[in-house]
Amino acid sequence: MTSMDRFYELTRRPILTEKGSDDMSSRNAFHFRVPTDANKVEIRQAVEKVFSVRVTAVNTSSVMGKTRRRGWVAGKRPDWKKAMVTLHSEDTLDVF
Repeated sequence: MTSMDRFYELTRRPILTEKGSDDMSSRNAFHFRVPTDANKVEIRQAVEKVFSVRVTAVNTSSVMGKTRRRGWVAGKRPDWKKAMVTLHSEDTLDVF
C-alpha cells in the first residue's frame, strides 16, 4: 500500500455528531473514524497532506464495541478508533 492510499484510508470517514459540530465551531476540531492500528503521527500527516491544512493537535480514543443480544444469540460490534484533529485557527475543512 502506498503512502497516499494509507492517507486516504485514514481520512475516509468523518464523524458527524452534535458533539463534533460543537467542537468544529468552538475549537476548530474535526472528528474522524480511523483504523485501530493508526497512530497520532500518521493521522497528522494524512490530514495535512490530503486537506492542505496545518494540524495543531491530534487526540485519539479507542471505542469498545457494544455487546448486543438478539434472542439467545449474543454478538459484539467491532471495536473502533476515533481521532479528534485540531487545526490551526486560520485553517478550516470544507468537507463537512
